[in-house]
Amino acid sequence: LLSPPQGYYTRRGGIGESGDFVTSPEISQVFGELIGIWYISEWIATGKPKAFQLVELGPGRGTLTDDILRVFNQLASVLSKCDVSIHLVEVSPKLSEIQALMLAGEKVQLNPEDKPAYMKGISKTGIPIFWYRDIQDVPPGYSFYLAHEFFDALPIHKFQRTEKGWCEVLVDIDPEVPDQLRFVLSPSGTPATENFIQPEETRDHVEVCPEAGVIIQRLACRIEKDGGAALVADYGHDGTKTDTFRGFRNHKLHNVLRAPGTADLTADVDFSYLRKMTQGRTATLGPIKQREFLKNMGIDLRLQVLLQNSRDTATHEQLLHSYDMLMNPKKMGDCFNFFALLPHHRLVHPDKKHKPESKSPLAPVAGFGELLLK
Repeated sequence: LLSPPQGYYTRRGGIGESGDFVTSPEISQVFGELIGIWYISEWIATGKPKAFQLVELGPGRGTLTDDILRVFNQLASVLSKCDVSIHLVEVSPKLSEIQALMLAGEKVQLNPEDKPAYMKGISKTGIPIFWYRDIQDVPPGYSFYLAHEFFDALPIHKFQRTEKGWCEVLVDIDPEVPDQLRFVLSPSGTPATENFIQPEETRDHVEVCPEAGVIIQRLACRIEKDGGAALVADYGHDGTKTDTFRGFRNHKLHNVLRAPGTADLTADVDFSYLRKMTQGRTATLGPIKQREFLKNMGIDLRLQVLLQNSRDTATHEQLLHSYDMLMNPKKMGDCFNFFALLPHHRLVHPDKKHKPESKSPLAPVAGFGELLLK
């Protein structure tokens, strides 16, 4: 996907109607708006720190950040004393151009090589935006992290349990058809089978994404040290699925070994692995299904408001269609999950044991519990 000359994302990155796959923010503005509200809700729950960074990993075309910025702008009076900045981690030159155009119009400049951010700009709403190639380059500080359809695009190792023990699934050239690739099993264990399979594993076929583990560790360390929260939204399961590696081209399933670099490749995120990889540095919530999370965030109320404000039938139908895409269990409602990393003190009071009556009750974490309307 990221090979410099011929990788799928470096060359094109086919998000949207005309591309190879479509994502939730591209379907409905409501998706990004509710995520924006989630961050503001967490910021309020942690006592409204004077500044926060919103860090998005793999921001696609920038649609999600754009919707979140609109919410921040609409709630400017709430955020008036807070110094907000946007930090995008993007390796694709093609996609960073698209993001810059969407979020900042023409107001972007390239940074000198020695600076951690390779590009910076000002959003249309006046908020500073910075671009980085690696999460390590994002400055420390109280931050909210967002990874929407990010982890599913990271490379995986595949393993198969055999009579000889674990073998790794590898890619080989087919000797009978020289210009085609095929899957083969390693003759015996490999360094990856030694290192990446949990001893308690019960499945016979496992996909492990070590890079996702590394990134989650970094996020957990940062949240533990500086506060904030991370929200992950992706295809996934909680350690139950086996073979999920697939390709998409023109919105249809595509053989992953055919014409490498021309299709989007994806594998479901194993949230049980992400939870293990936090190594207890943060608390975790979820995964919960996208339809539950959005319902808890008040999507039904938001839809009613938009329907009341829409003047024509076409907009009306579009709103209902996009709501169905996001919420229908057979469409995106059940296959997408939300998962959060939060500091431990966000869920338990440190001094609860000594003076149980002294602390006000903790605010519930939005999205992960039922919405109570006062």
